[in-house]
Amino acid sequence: MPGFSTADHRVSPPRIEIPRDYNAAHDLIARNLAAGRTGKTAFIDDQGSYTYGELEARVNRCANALAGLDIRPEQRVLLCLLDTIDFPTAFLGSIKAGIVPVAANTLLTTNDYEHMLRDSRACALIVSASLLPAFAPLLGKLPHLRRVIVSGGDPGAYHPFAQLLAGADAEFAPAETTPDDTCFWLYSSGSTGAPKGTLHVHSSLIQTAELYAKPILGIREDDLVFSAAKLFFAYGLGNGLTFPMAVGATAVLMAERPTPAAVFARLRKHQPTIFYGVPTLFAALLASSDLPKPGELKLRRCTSAGEALPADIGKRWTEHFAVEILDGLGSTEMLHTFLSNRPGKVHYGTSGNPVPGYELRIAGDDGQAVARGQVGELQIRGATSATAYWNNREKNRSTFLGPWTRSGDKYSVNADGYYIYAGRSDDMLKVSGIYVSPIEVESTLLTHPAVLEAAVIGKADEKELIKPVAYVVLKSGWQPSEALAEELRQHIKSQLAPYKYPRWIEFIDELPKTATGKIQRFKLRARAV
Repeated sequence: MPGFSTADHRVSPPRIEIPRDYNAAHDLIARNLAAGRTGKTAFIDDQGSYTYGELEARVNRCANALAGLDIRPEQRVLLCLLDTIDFPTAFLGSIKAGIVPVAANTLLTTNDYEHMLRDSRACALIVSASLLPAFAPLLGKLPHLRRVIVSGGDPGAYHPFAQLLAGADAEFAPAETTPDDTCFWLYSSGSTGAPKGTLHVHSSLIQTAELYAKPILGIREDDLVFSAAKLFFAYGLGNGLTFPMAVGATAVLMAERPTPAAVFARLRKHQPTIFYGVPTLFAALLASSDLPKPGELKLRRCTSAGEALPADIGKRWTEHFAVEILDGLGSTEMLHTFLSNRPGKVHYGTSGNPVPGYELRIAGDDGQAVARGQVGELQIRGATSATAYWNNREKNRSTFLGPWTRSGDKYSVNADGYYIYAGRSDDMLKVSGIYVSPIEVESTLLTHPAVLEAAVIGKADEKELIKPVAYVVLKSGWQPSEALAEELRQHIKSQLAPYKYPRWIEFIDELPKTATGKIQRFKLRARAV
């Protein structure tokens, strides 16, 4: 099967030509072998390092093993795996065999996993041993689930992944797939309801690399990359798998949760040149007492996504490490970044400009384009859009509007053409008849030296009028008090229009978040009732 190479595409305007016979996993591996990188390190995890040649053998063994268990092309396999070498092995091995991997968040509940398994009708589960207890109550009661494969640790009565690989052949011809075949699923974060299975095709992975990673991020063969965002997350999948493999770089994988201590340990030990994070993590890293000294790391590029990066955090990061954070916007539905700041042209407090190859528009409530400077819903057109949500016709019809995808994000464009995030459509507040962006108020709160994190929602006052309420996490050394709350209110009033200040400020120990770092404002709204 032919692979995709730089010779196969033209960029003016960005257009990627992919052959009709195309398998994404085969391409990502074969391009590196053809470039002479068989002996080059592809991945480093907590147990060791693996070359591109070793990765090819593992992927082929996985494909053979799955076929040997009578798992057939187009059937679904749920992956609930920590970030170790077994994730790219299982993910790419499934795709090479024409099987559809369904990547699942590793921090969910048994009920969430039951929904995913029933919804996807997955015939097999590949799960890290430490995550198996969350699935234990489900095993044996789901009619479609026929095989359970365990990665690492004690497999119990189930198939040990390592043993399956060891007993399988290291040669495998890629399945006869096309660019338009369903390649893999990602479940949405479920921050506002049940997770939705989002279907992506074989051509989308490499297109995210060609449209964003190479020309905007500037990833190179000599880069060593580390993503705190996990591989099950669309952002992390591109960061830690697609992008490095597209150019022959090396990726560091970390199984544990991305605490400041864990992240700094990898940054110091491996000295990556590209680091991918999320706003809440960047804030926590800057607030850590273990913050590396200027010049201690070798970072040349950092990125942020998941939520808008507060300008103050970006500026402080750059001042300390002398490296910019490229804040941008992507989504599960679009697979990766379609709006981004550029190296050397970062405007903190914005999401940058459209990535060439994507068309963006901002629509008002009537569906028509709004004037520059006005807030509306961001919609995107581009080749990496998901084909559908699985078994969700109503949501399909409201999200995918022909070639356009509704983001659910409110944005405006400033006079310089930079896109400014205003909040999720259902998070916008109308105060005194005027729309208020919770992001604007939160970003201003973060400029106060006491504030580590903040989230702003709407709450009805005694007259049933909506007013802002702020939930604030304080930095170490600061104590909650009414005096501090009043100081924060005055801080807001001194920088924003008076009607935007939070009428109530509540100090809490931790903001509720999804595993991908997004603040779950719906939980705060329930708390505020």
